Amino acid sequence: MKDAVPVRDAAGEEELTRAVAAARDGDEAAFRLLYRDTQPRLLRYVRALVGEDAEDVTSEAWLQISRDLPRFRGDLDKFRGWAATVARNRALDLLRRQARRPVADLPAEALAALAADGDTASLALDGMATEAALTLIAELPRDQAEAVLLRVVVGLDAKTAGKVLGKRPGAVRTSAYRGLRRLASRLSGDESAVSGAEGTR
Repeated sequence: MKDAVPVRDAAGEEELTRAVAAARDGDEAAFRLLYRDTQPRLLRYVRALVGEDAEDVTSEAWLQISRDLPRFRGDLDKFRGWAATVARNRALDLLRRQARRPVADLPAEALAALAADGDTASLALDGMATEAALTLIAELPRDQAEAVLLRVVVGLDAKTAGKVLGKRPGAVRTSAYRGLRRLASRLSGDESAVSGAEGTR
């Protein structure tokens, strides 16, 4: 899968923590390491918020991150939380702009002129599982979707995710739990289990 979230061991986490400090001091290799670790997580999170505009939004977020990084203070977890906050703010900015200014539809004839760069079939197969999961998550109520994305996809703890969302850690854990329960019931085809479980919590 082309945008899989990297799995890191403890040594990798320590290397990334050192990279935060080095990147803050201007080390380009350290910044690349942080980007490679964090970008797939941010892209998935933002894709669930804004859809096809996710790459543009995360690009804007990385511009701000690179500009403001010398003033950042914190470890790897705080960096990931800060990066998620920047990306979320850029996504919300886009959604506000779109609400104020409707998008003009492109005529069908113009689509024929837009050719794909690569093998469309293989690109589609690569992204199907990720897109299907993000589509299911995006159908959740917004608070649950964001909690699941920040906790599971971005990999933030409840405290850091709470700072991103402006909520208490317990509220984030509850929203993530409810969202994951709702996803599990959708996958099993038992929607009644979710409505009953949410009424008791």
